[in-house]
Amino acid sequence: MKTKIWANFSVQDLDRTTKFYKQLGFKPNGASDQLTSFFFGEEDFIIHFFLKDILEPAMKGPITDEKAGNEIIFTLSAETREEVDNWEKEVRKAGGTVVSMPEEFGKGYYGFVFADPDGHKFNVFQM
Repeated sequence: MKTKIWANFSVQDLDRTTKFYKQLGFKPNGASDQLTSFFFGEEDFIIHFFLKDILEPAMKGPITDEKAGNEIIFTLSAETREEVDNWEKEVRKAGGTVVSMPEEFGKGYYGFVFADPDGHKFNVFQM
């Protein structure tokens, strides 16, 4: 079956979300009064960030409190340890929360976890 895939997240503030992801260098995919959208990675994976009041009724149930638990974690790859460390600094500057500092996860694995201003988690990982 041929299909496309993208992700939808809820947010409280579209302007804050747009500023955060632009500051990290992600390419915008458009915006409206209900959402802001960005391309991620070399294959232009799309994540739409909808206002919670718009997305929740479409989900047919409550949306998880991202700050109280985990919904999903997307991994952003880095080529070097230095790139991982630079991501950590840029995430802080952009207003994100570093959940775990860059660290080694066994031989040849290095990374950290961060949350955007709405609590959506990502990790940056070099291997």
